[in-house]
Amino acid sequence: MVRNAVSVILCGALIAPLTTGDVPARADGHAPPQRVVVGGKLAPDGRFPWMVRLSMGCGGALTAPRVVLTAGHCVAGTGPDTSIRVVAGVADLKSPNAIVARSVTVIRATGFHGETNGDDWAVIKLDRAIDRPVLPLSRGGDTGPQTIMGWGQTSETSPQQQRRLRYATVPLVPDSTCAAEYRGAGVELVVDESICAGSPGIDTCQGDSGGPMVRRTDRNGWVQTGIVSWGIGCARKGYPGVYTEVATFQAAIRAAIRRLG
Repeated sequence: MVRNAVSVILCGALIAPLTTGDVPARADGHAPPQRVVVGGKLAPDGRFPWMVRLSMGCGGALTAPRVVLTAGHCVAGTGPDTSIRVVAGVADLKSPNAIVARSVTVIRATGFHGETNGDDWAVIKLDRAIDRPVLPLSRGGDTGPQTIMGWGQTSETSPQQQRRLRYATVPLVPDSTCAAEYRGAGVELVVDESICAGSPGIDTCQGDSGGPMVRRTDRNGWVQTGIVSWGIGCARKGYPGVYTEVATFQAAIRAAIRRLG
C-alpha cells in the first residue's frame, strides 16, 4: 500500500494478480490506498511543530518557512499548483489554532515514476511563511530508533483517517532483509534510495504518505531521515514500511528549494 491515498499492500508471494487491497498505498486521494500510524499514540501539541497535513490526504514537513517536503506520489507533478491546502502548527486538525496556507508551486523529483520505483519526493512552495520550526534533512549515518507520525488510518481495515496526530517509535530494518522480503512478494526494492523501518504491529498506513520519519540528534533535536512512501499492508509481519531515504536526495532537495526562491 502507498501510505497516502495509496499504501503498497502485498499479501504473501505474488503468483496471482494483486487484489484491491494488495496495491501500494498512497496518501493523495488520486492514487491507490493510504497509510496511518498503526500501534501509535497521540502526539502532544508542540511535540512535532514542523509536521503538516495536506488536503489530498498526505502528510509533510516544513523544511523551510515556506516549503513543505512530501512524497512525490502525493502531488500531480512539477509546476504551478494552488490546489493544495496545508494545515500546520497543530496536532488536532480541528484546533482553532491551526495555521492554514495554500500551495503556489510544486517541484517533484524528475526521476519519479511511481512509489516503488524510487525518487519519491517533492517540495511545495506555500503562499506564506509558517512561523514554526523547520525540520533539518539528514546527511546520512542514520541509525537507532526512528519516529514515525501521521493522521492516517490506524489499521488496514480502519474506515477513516484521524483528526489527532499519532506517532510511534520503530527500528530500522537492514536493506538486505527488507529487499529480500519484498522480492519474495514480487516487488523489487530500490535499495540505494530507500530506508526500511517498522515492526509487527507498528507501522505507517494509508493517509500517512509524505510524512516524515525522524530520529533524535545528539543535541536532542530532530532530523528527517525518511519520507513515508509505501509498504505491503500496514504493520504486517515481514513487510516493513518503505521510506524515501532523505540523505540520498538531500542535495537535490536543497537545490529544488533554491529553485522555489
